[in-house]
Amino acid sequence: MAKILVVTEKPFAADAVASIKKVILDAGFEFALLEKYTDKGDFLKAVADADAVIIRSDIVDGEVMDAGKKLKIVVRAGAGVDNVDLGAATARNIVVMNTPGQNSNAVAELALGMMIYQVRAFFSGKSGSELKGKKLGILGYGYIGKRLAEIAKGLGMLVYAYDPFVSKETVEKDGVTYMETQQEIYRTCSTVSLHFPSNDKTKGSVTYELLASMPKPAVVVNTARKELIDEAAMLKMFAERSDFVYLSDVEPGCKEEIASKFPGKYFFTPKKMGAQTAEANNNAGIAAASQIVDFLKTGNKTYQVNK
Repeated sequence: MAKILVVTEKPFAADAVASIKKVILDAGFEFALLEKYTDKGDFLKAVADADAVIIRSDIVDGEVMDAGKKLKIVVRAGAGVDNVDLGAATARNIVVMNTPGQNSNAVAELALGMMIYQVRAFFSGKSGSELKGKKLGILGYGYIGKRLAEIAKGLGMLVYAYDPFVSKETVEKDGVTYMETQQEIYRTCSTVSLHFPSNDKTKGSVTYELLASMPKPAVVVNTARKELIDEAAMLKMFAERSDFVYLSDVEPGCKEEIASKFPGKYFFTPKKMGAQTAEANNNAGIAAASQIVDFLKTGNKTYQVNK
């Protein structure tokens, strides 16, 4: 009987764990759980006899894979897979998958929530503004970007999008203005929301030149990865543009400097909160379990990311 291990330093909600367990047991597989572990050795021990692993933000590197002698598949319950060494997995014939789309509404709502919080002067009692009529630029028109556009349009925002892997026809079919380059997005929109994955091409891609080209007031919203931002460029932008605001679902490395020098110009969640809803927990966990069951029974590799 194949063993499916759920490893989460930051646990799923209890209801989500129950749903994941049911999917696995109903399929005739063994279920195992490791939560809130504080030592990597616990992970190495738990994975030793596992055929499959479900993770969240947990690190799966070559050492973990070598410890899991029977490991055939790792599924990240979420979109990003930068916490998994894809090259090491490919070299060991281990399939890696994510669960695209399952957290999209939660992340999109968080992005809009931060925008509302900022535009209303952080609910400080001061007079704020409204999002209606504002120009929103979306960089990355995948599941999250598409859902964000839908919500923003409902609020009366003017929505623009850029994604080199999505066609103009697809974007415009949703009533969103397609931009040929990300430079156009920055030049046009006073609010820019980041939804690119973190990779060699996107790390540090939010440069000073792009930020400085934004119309006033300039607001950047990051619910993706902190590595997308050139932090030196961001600090320069803060220093030169009093209208610049940075809202992020992940604290930048220069958080303390921003906090001390530019109060009232930022908001950072205390930990990554994009997928932290009961619904997203449940959706991503069930999807991960279902994909593993399907893979073990039929070999289905639809969501494989290390091809």
